[in-house]
Amino acid sequence: MNKSTITNLIALAIAVAGYVLSNSILFSVGIFAVSGAITNAVAIHMLFEKVPGLYGSGVIPARFEDFKAGIRDLMMKQFFTNENIDKFLSEKSGAASHFDLAPVIKKVDLEPAFNSLVTTIEESSFGSMLAMFGGTEALTPLKEPFIEKMKASIIDITQSDNFNELVRNELEQPSVVGSMKEKVEDIINKRLEELTPQLVKEIIQEMIKKHLGWLVVWGGVFGGIIGLISSYIM
Repeated sequence: MNKSTITNLIALAIAVAGYVLSNSILFSVGIFAVSGAITNAVAIHMLFEKVPGLYGSGVIPARFEDFKAGIRDLMMKQFFTNENIDKFLSEKSGAASHFDLAPVIKKVDLEPAFNSLVTTIEESSFGSMLAMFGGTEALTPLKEPFIEKMKASIIDITQSDNFNELVRNELEQPSVVGSMKEKVEDIINKRLEELTPQLVKEIIQEMIKKHLGWLVVWGGVFGGIIGLISSYIM
């Protein structure tokens, strides 16, 4: 049993007790508490569900397209601005951010680079000399050491200040930033297209409905207080 139901039952019990005992003060507290709790419970329900005859109900599903547009505008205008992209590419000191490309480089297949080197040697003036020492097969034991050395060298290059400064300068070009923002917006749009009114309603309900239950509780509390005050005034 949730807090909303408990609040309504308590308020109703107070009203019934006041009626049975002919206690006008207790009855007023109970009736006003029930009124406040039920009103807030109906209001919460109307946020998520369309109630026939009640204009403005089901506002969240009804404003589904506005909800999606709001997310799109928030992402593009608040997070993916030119200024924020520049901050992402720069350290607090103003120097270019250093991107850790080592995990990517370690997964790159550099065997074609080794094969190209072997082909270059074959086609050069050293080709005939290489044939005297067993041809390209003689270079096969060098493949793994070559690939490891190449990866280590590339990693060292990508960690240098000059390299990262060059990367930042290229990424900050207006055409690149514009293309980047277009791709981000396209990704956001595609993800938003996957949303349905029902899914949006469930997401919002999961986030806030649990906390909206306190509106019912406080509606009952304040309703009871108003009932208590009105019983003395009247």
